[in-house]
Amino acid sequence: MLLRAALTSFRRGETLAAQPVSATFDVSLKHLTAYNAVCGFGLRDALPLTYPHVLGFPLQMKLMTGAGFPFPLPGLVHVANRITQSRPLALCEPLEITVSARDLRPHPQGMQVDVVTSVSGVWEGVSTYLRRTGGSSGSSEELQRPVGSAVWRVPGDIGRRYAAVSGDRNPIHLYPLSAKLFGFKRAIAHGMWTKARCLAALEGRLPEAVTVDVRFKKPLLIPGRVEFSARENGSGWEFAVWGKGPHLVGSAQDLTP
Repeated sequence: MLLRAALTSFRRGETLAAQPVSATFDVSLKHLTAYNAVCGFGLRDALPLTYPHVLGFPLQMKLMTGAGFPFPLPGLVHVANRITQSRPLALCEPLEITVSARDLRPHPQGMQVDVVTSVSGVWEGVSTYLRRTGGSSGSSEELQRPVGSAVWRVPGDIGRRYAAVSGDRNPIHLYPLSAKLFGFKRAIAHGMWTKARCLAALEGRLPEAVTVDVRFKKPLLIPGRVEFSARENGSGWEFAVWGKGPHLVGSAQDLTP
């Protein structure tokens, strides 16, 4: 998979012609238990909100390394993720997963595209990827540091542990040396691990029908110490992870009629 990803480095196209890919999955209790342990979830009959993203990851890689996807994978930045579910997915149900790409569009720093994972008609994950080609951030947004509600010490092996359960073995997440080859001082935590860790902290307090939208900000260098904050608003929750600056900002919105 890493070799296929490396071979996409020669892509220079700006058209989107990737065809959707699909498969049926049965949840492995052993794998789910390992995922929950890495991310902080308890074991329940309902799947954690972020778990279908991991199940769909092989299909995501198949689509992104296949013909018709416009960007090379090296250097591609995961800038945002939105998950919407109309009901929880059960541990025992077979899952029909389809991955597609849509909405190729300009960004002040380059181009971006959405990779969409749909599961059994009740769960959808939209990962937005940015291909930087220059320019400025195009945003004057200034985020105010929220009051932390918990301190997390993120261990240096969390990238390798999450890679083992997610299949995402990008070298920037594994070891300091492999991360330095891509310009990072140390390895960085996966964005989807950070999101999962936030939702594990809110477990039992989110509605069953919900949209959870996050933006990934500064890379979270590991090992590291960060503050998690969460506050309830009128229709859900706002939450964030901060170190010296913001690593993730997000919201959870209740979709219950």
